[in-house]
Amino acid sequence: MSNWLRSRSIRRSVAVLAAALLAVAAGWATHPAAGSADQSVIVDYGDGAAKTVNNLAWAKDNTVLDAMKAATSRPHGISFSYTGSDDSAVLTRIDDVQNQGGGAGKKNWQYWVNGAYGDRSFAVFELQAQDTIVWRFTTEQGK
Repeated sequence: MSNWLRSRSIRRSVAVLAAALLAVAAGWATHPAAGSADQSVIVDYGDGAAKTVNNLAWAKDNTVLDAMKAATSRPHGISFSYTGSDDSAVLTRIDDVQNQGGGAGKKNWQYWVNGAYGDRSFAVFELQAQDTIVWRFTTEQGK
């Protein structure tokens, strides 16, 4: 076999190996390792549409507000607004869906962490590793 054919075969093998390594690296980047401490935010718009933002880095003392801020920096992430701070912070909008205010049948943004209804301001609710936050645009406590 000539040197030209051998080098062409080697180049092809190197290209295939490089493509395989890139595919494996991309898989690791999009699927966190078992035991990962990452957070997820799920937004249920109350009309059959939902959005999920996964793999949000977790750190000790992170709050739901911190996770929401992290979700804004993601491609196809979310935008949101709130008023107040600390114990008095209230989320008022996610993306283009604004709270409707008080009264019977009015929908507002409410959150759950791992299935438990948020019992305090989202700005002070501390998260644990691998928590999942679900925001729903719904009536009083999801009724």
